Amino acid sequence: MRTELVSPLLAMPLFWLCLCNELFVVSGLCHDDQRSLLLQLKNNLTYTFESSTKVKSWNPTNDCCGWIGVSCDKEGHVTSLDLSGELITGGFGNSSSLFSLQHLHKLNLAYNDFNSVIPSAFNRLENLTYLNLSCAGFRGQIPIEISQMTRLVTLDLSSFLMFYTSNELKLENPNLQKLVRNLTSIRQLYLDGVSISAAGHEWSSALMSLHDLQEVRMSWCNLSGPLDPSLGSLENLSVIVLDVNNLSSTVPETFAYLKFLTILSLSSCQLTGTFPQNIFKIVTLSIVDISLNSNLKGFFPDFPQGSLQTLRVSNTSFSGAFPNSIGNMKNLTELDFSCCLFSGALPNSLSNLTELSYLDLSYNNFTGRIPSFEMVNKLTYLRLSDNGLSGAVPSSSHFEGLNNLVTIDLGYNSISGSLPSSLFTLPQLQNIMLSHNQFGQLDKFTNVSSSKLKLLDLSSNNLSGSFPISIYQLSRLYVLILSSNKLNGTMNLDKLSELIKLDLSYNNLSVDVNVANADPSYFPTIYDLRLVSCNLKTFPAFLRNHSTISFLDLSDNHIQGIVPNWIWKLPNLENLNISHNLLTHLEGPFQNFSSKFLELDLHHNKLQGPIPFFPARGLYLDLSNNKFNSVIPRDIGNYLSSTIVFSLSNNTLSGTIPDSLCNSSNLQFLDLSNNNISGTIPWCLMKMSKTLELLNLRKNSLMGPVPDKFSAACALRTLNLRQNKLDGKIPKSVSDCTSLEVLDLGENKIMDVFPCLLRKISTLRVLVLRENNLHGHIGCPNTTATWRVLQIVDLAFNNFRGKLPETFFKGWEAMMSEENQDESKEKNIRHKIYQYGQLYYEDSVTVTMKGQQMDLVKILTIFTSIDFSSNHFEGQVPEQLFEFKALYALNLSNNAFSGKIPQSIRYMKDVESLDLSNNLLEGNIPTELATLSFLSVLDLSFNHLVGKIPTGTQLQSFPASSFQGNDGLYGPPLTEEQDGTEPGVLQEHQATVSTIDWNFISVEVGLIFGHGMIFGPLLFWKQWRIWYWKVINKILCWIFPQLYFEYATKRGQTYATLRWQH
Repeated sequence: MRTELVSPLLAMPLFWLCLCNELFVVSGLCHDDQRSLLLQLKNNLTYTFESSTKVKSWNPTNDCCGWIGVSCDKEGHVTSLDLSGELITGGFGNSSSLFSLQHLHKLNLAYNDFNSVIPSAFNRLENLTYLNLSCAGFRGQIPIEISQMTRLVTLDLSSFLMFYTSNELKLENPNLQKLVRNLTSIRQLYLDGVSISAAGHEWSSALMSLHDLQEVRMSWCNLSGPLDPSLGSLENLSVIVLDVNNLSSTVPETFAYLKFLTILSLSSCQLTGTFPQNIFKIVTLSIVDISLNSNLKGFFPDFPQGSLQTLRVSNTSFSGAFPNSIGNMKNLTELDFSCCLFSGALPNSLSNLTELSYLDLSYNNFTGRIPSFEMVNKLTYLRLSDNGLSGAVPSSSHFEGLNNLVTIDLGYNSISGSLPSSLFTLPQLQNIMLSHNQFGQLDKFTNVSSSKLKLLDLSSNNLSGSFPISIYQLSRLYVLILSSNKLNGTMNLDKLSELIKLDLSYNNLSVDVNVANADPSYFPTIYDLRLVSCNLKTFPAFLRNHSTISFLDLSDNHIQGIVPNWIWKLPNLENLNISHNLLTHLEGPFQNFSSKFLELDLHHNKLQGPIPFFPARGLYLDLSNNKFNSVIPRDIGNYLSSTIVFSLSNNTLSGTIPDSLCNSSNLQFLDLSNNNISGTIPWCLMKMSKTLELLNLRKNSLMGPVPDKFSAACALRTLNLRQNKLDGKIPKSVSDCTSLEVLDLGENKIMDVFPCLLRKISTLRVLVLRENNLHGHIGCPNTTATWRVLQIVDLAFNNFRGKLPETFFKGWEAMMSEENQDESKEKNIRHKIYQYGQLYYEDSVTVTMKGQQMDLVKILTIFTSIDFSSNHFEGQVPEQLFEFKALYALNLSNNAFSGKIPQSIRYMKDVESLDLSNNLLEGNIPTELATLSFLSVLDLSFNHLVGKIPTGTQLQSFPASSFQGNDGLYGPPLTEEQDGTEPGVLQEHQATVSTIDWNFISVEVGLIFGHGMIFGPLLFWKQWRIWYWKVINKILCWIFPQLYFEYATKRGQTYATLRWQH
């Protein structure tokens, strides 16, 4: 027993002695030459002492094998060197002592800033198996010497300089093929951000030579496609990351053969086709990211139980129902199906995903109720916005148990009922976004003093009653948005003064902003305040001395009188909207005017006098619909160097358009319409069309020709010069405006032919040439160009003549089809002002419909109209016109059209206004006309129509004046039967039987009778008189080409005057 006890006691010291000896041998003592080389490296490197955690600690008196970042072998040779994250900026080249450390196996220089090419001396490190130069600031061509490091197993050359093309790391000569041809031991190859610029077969072939390859990362490499199916034969591949390359390829089915695949990331690769379902069945997969491939289709299979942790298919064309089998993927932590085409109900199996922390299903077509997430208690981010979810939240405790939830977004659905109070008691919740739903009530909640809630957005719901006082308990709340609800009553802001953003707009609230003795401690950090339509009568005086306010919207209130001077001096105010009030003056002086204004909106007030100032940095300036009555300052353009939108419309400004406006190099929207501006249009303004998208000068007194100076790179989408005194011809260079959507030159004195120069502008939606001196035939021969989206055409009151060519209308597809009409009802022609955000400029146009002129403030893309009235068109009306199913208004009156009204008129199912009066149309009224159920205005008067007006239809609801002047037409609302008299008009004298013997009538009587046969109809028969004078006028115009017609409308009647062209 004694011997047995002694043996273990003797063994223990021996064990520790051996162990210490082993540790000593492994650590080794640093060789002097190794220490010397490292110290020489330290002295040559350029770095800051504060940013270094490794090199600065290298003490010459200590064993170098114990230095931070240094490891040695048993013999004391340095085998591993890690200098990552030292922010080294220089002192590293081919002569560096580092390349003399011949025993190095691992070298990590990642996350530095060498700002140089990769030294070619790396091939001297023959034993290196691991080389990491990622994000180290290297640039230029990767040297061929890297390919001579044949023992490399891991090579990481990833670069973060891919956004700076002048400093990017390149792999062009040598290319990828030459770089890896000798690196046969490579298992991990990381080249993210290196510019490779190779086609699919080239880089795929290079990778195929690496038989042991396990991981490849080549995102942002300028790679081209297609993805080569042969990559599926690299059976050891476990990681494939090729994000942000223009592969333009399908995903090969062979990828499903990679049985060790753990990560597949092909985000933003322009992928096409259908994603292979079998890839989802690879049991080793942990991450799949195929997001941001909008043309990639796909459907989910029945998921087996697997190791998948992250699944991202956002911004693709994946569709179908949400797979119920998703509940089998119990390791999922992130699921992103946003911006796809999924539909149907959300499965209850989502509650099986107990490891899920991130769920985004927004922007799909999911319907039904919100499923339970009771078991998903690790969820931190839940977004189901922009779907079709409906119904009430099942109970007030529906979200209980989600104790890790930080953000919930259910906005833009149709969820109704009460807002569950359990949401407000979740301990980690910081952001609640439930806007644009149908919630009608906010349940009262208590015991939320420890709530971490920072953002609450309940805008655009049906919340009613007084302001919910429970919100006052949310002590950490910073952002509160309750706009567009039905809240009512009077409230003050005292208990909300800790907010940084507050929006109570568009309710029935009356907000009291009169705070006595307010100082900066009241709303001390407010930067965004929106009180639109809150029945304000004064400016919030508590803002007078605030330094944080940046966005202030007090529009659509009852504030009247003077805009106080202090508002211009708020130091950080960038966005101010006080439009739609009763303001009359701007208080000066303006010497200390804030230079930070970006958006200033004063439109729809009663501001008068001269225009006082222009913010130097203003992007959006709207002073329209006021009473400013000065001239436009001559140097105005010198203050608008940053301005994108500038509107002075609907004032009483006079003078001329200053040339300095052309100095506004960033101007995209210029609106000076509805003023008293005179003079000519500056030619340089047309030169600005390279940046201008909208130019509106309508309803002024501008004269002279339109300058023919449009830029060859013209970006105009709207050109509106209506109701001026412009003359000359339509400028030829306008044909360079290939994005033009609205062209309105109506009510001027332009003398030209039909502008066939516009025929190649396929984007044209509105063409108005009304009331000019245009002449000749319309139509553009020898062209196949079409106006596919043309919806409004107005050529009325010109001197166009001849027949309407049938081919002219064949390309007007917007008027032909009823498809997508419902989708278009809420769409209108508008221009997005900023690339980001929701600010738009909406086009307007004046049209004549139902006998009256109407200003369409918003031009709905569904509205269509054709007005060819008061010209000299003749011949039959092309049947193509009567087949426009989507046409709302057609006016062909006051021409010389002949022939019958075709039966194809039945196709005009949407027409509301039809005017064919004062033509030479003949035959019966087709019964098909009576089937047009939306028709509310009809005028067929003064033609040669005959027969009975179709009865038993809505045609009898139109007045008799709609049919008068047609000799043979009868029936309600005219006379009941045909009696040989003029329909609807009682004859004053009945015909008598003549008993005169013609043998005794003198020559004088015969002469009188002859004259009566000619001139009688002219005096008593209106239709004959109209026809006679049209013939005479045509003869005169043929003899004298200088003659032209000018039309005018007075008291509902149209008159033609023959004038001599000077």
